[in-house]
Parts: sequence; C-alpha cells; structure tokens
Amino acid sequence: MPLIVPFLNDPSTTSTSSTIPNIMTDPSTAEEFAVLRQTLKSSLRQYPDFPQPGILFEDILPLFASPSLHAQLLRALEIHVTSTFPPSLTPPFAGVDVVIGLEARGFLFGPSLALKLGASFVPVRKAGKLPGETVKVTYQKEYGQDVFEMQKDAVKPGQRVLVVDDIIATGGTAAAAEDLVGQLGGEVVGFCFILELAFLKGRDKLKAPVFTLLSGQE
Repeated sequence: MPLIVPFLNDPSTTSTSSTIPNIMTDPSTAEEFAVLRQTLKSSLRQYPDFPQPGILFEDILPLFASPSLHAQLLRALEIHVTSTFPPSLTPPFAGVDVVIGLEARGFLFGPSLALKLGASFVPVRKAGKLPGETVKVTYQKEYGQDVFEMQKDAVKPGQRVLVVDDIIATGGTAAAAEDLVGQLGGEVVGFCFILELAFLKGRDKLKAPVFTLLSGQE
C-alpha cells in the first residue's frame, strides 16, 4: 500500500521515527545515510487528488523501478539496522536473526535486506496462503477483521526479529505480526518502514521501537 497523505497533515512534523536510536559513530557513514535518504525521498512520485480530492498519493514504486535506487534503498536500511542492532561477540551473536516481511509490499525488499544482514526471511501472509502448520492471529481492519498467518517453524524461541513493510498506517498488520512472533517465542526487536501516516498513530499499537526511513513530506 503506497502512502496516502492529506495535504494538511505533514508526518515529518509529527513522526517520532527517532524512537530507535541510530548509532552511527562514523561521520562518513552518517553522511552517506543522510544523502541516501535525501535521494530516495526526492525520487518518490506524487499524485495530487488521488484517489480522491484533497489526498496526496505518494508512490514508492520508482524506488524499485530503478536498479540504482533499489540498491540505495537497501543500503540505507542496512546502515540503519546494522548501526541499531550491531552483531555481538557474545550470544545472541546476530543483531537480527530473522527479517519478517508483511504481505505484500514487505516482500519487495525484505528478502534482499535479510540477505544483506545474514538473516533468514519469513513472510507473514493472509489466511490460506501458506502450506503446512501455521500460527494465526485475527486483527481489526477499518471495515472488519482479517487473519494473518506464519509457518509454525519460521521463528525459533529466542530469535531476534525485525519486521518490515512499505508503510505504517493504523498499525494493525504490524501488531498482528508482533503477536505471531510472540506465539513462537521470538522477540521483535524493531519495526522498519519506508513511509508513515503519522497522524493515524499506528506506532502506538506496537511494543517494539519503530523506524521510518522516509517519514513524510517536507
């Protein structure tokens, strides 16, 4: 789901995406990260009055249409994750053991990010789309309920999990993923999104810290 932002609401003025601290002690890395964010943000495509008057629709698909932008997106996320959850010389050795992508746009970059981090990738899908034994959770949507599932052996007890998706809006799907990980004994250490509808306060539903790479319009 792309970002849909009312003209009068600017998430960049209300977002608290610094909930997760970015520990970038290397000035060159911090500068690289800032340049990457600026480049990616300027590459978003905007559609005024879509899908209805008064709505500014921000499209992230240009980030995936260009191999260069796609690589820059992954690099920016890699910098954030490795600086926030650095590997340790003592258990748990990996900063992040598992990257979970939410259906469907979390699948666009979740597997590639997991590969960069040396982590496994696990999809969370709507009911009936995964084979084998699954764990399930019902979550509330704006106009009813839906069910998310994850394979029962996807996350092992004690594993550190990062949940990714393109956008956080109401936070319902992300909270459902956090519930599924808890059922299997894993620990969600953070959430990572490209965009955020901050005025919907979705992050308030989540227990783990939230990071938004491109937090809104300037």
